[in-house]
Amino acid sequence: MDIRAVFMGVAFAFMWSSAFTSARIIVEYASPLWALSLRFLISGLLGVLIARLMGQTWALTHNQWRATIVFGLCQNALYLGLNFVAMQTIEASLAAIIASTMPLLVAVAGWLFFKDKVKPLALAGLIAGVIGVSIIMGARLNGGVDIYGLGLCLSGVLALTTATLVLRGATSGGNFLMVVGLQMLVGSFALFLAAVFFETPQVQMSTPLVLAFIYTTLVPGLAATLVWFFLVDRIGAVKAATFHFLNPFIGVAVAAVVLHEALDWHDFLGVAIIAFGILAVQLSKQKPTPS
Repeated sequence: MDIRAVFMGVAFAFMWSSAFTSARIIVEYASPLWALSLRFLISGLLGVLIARLMGQTWALTHNQWRATIVFGLCQNALYLGLNFVAMQTIEASLAAIIASTMPLLVAVAGWLFFKDKVKPLALAGLIAGVIGVSIIMGARLNGGVDIYGLGLCLSGVLALTTATLVLRGATSGGNFLMVVGLQMLVGSFALFLAAVFFETPQVQMSTPLVLAFIYTTLVPGLAATLVWFFLVDRIGAVKAATFHFLNPFIGVAVAAVVLHEALDWHDFLGVAIIAFGILAVQLSKQKPTPS
């Protein structure tokens, strides 16, 4: 793995993790479902436009259309929609920690339902993940965390885990950015319908709202996708996924710096253990390099 790949991996992890802080700012000033629907509409249209400029087409394979619809609904509508609503009552750092456990949940579900082999290093990582989450959740529950918001975050990460397992390998066949752009448009439409039925549009225009919305739309929404695409193309999906171990650290750090969210030793210890667990699980998937 060269220095350029390391730089791209760290940049992706920062962009992905910082999205929870910008989302927390957005929901303070605007209706979460309406705001997220608009964000995905803009990101999706930009993604499709860039894909067309790159020569990609929307003549997708059957599996790619299935992946586009399922991921658009599960990742963009359910996962992020539930997180946006949840962050009206819970902190961005907690939402980031819960979301970062997705690689661990995928490994557990793959073992339970797809009979994937679990190597000793992966087993150690899964055990570490459970311990880390238990430490953080125990402290947060004793501190009076909003159970409804917590449940929404957990439901969201379970929806994303399910989609990831169901669609393993379904996005192969090229046109990657086109698939991502169309997924965003699917998510935007689903969120629009949910907003119509469940929310009254409300917005308090402010500089923090405008800056957070622009950042969320262009950086985690679009730039992170492009960086991930080039990173996977450069070093492969398995090695690229190793950078997910940075997400708990960065998510908590950004929320603490920007939003001044209070953290204690339970958070630091739990995040470190979860990060080790994610790294162990991802390293266990890598094949030895031939000598």
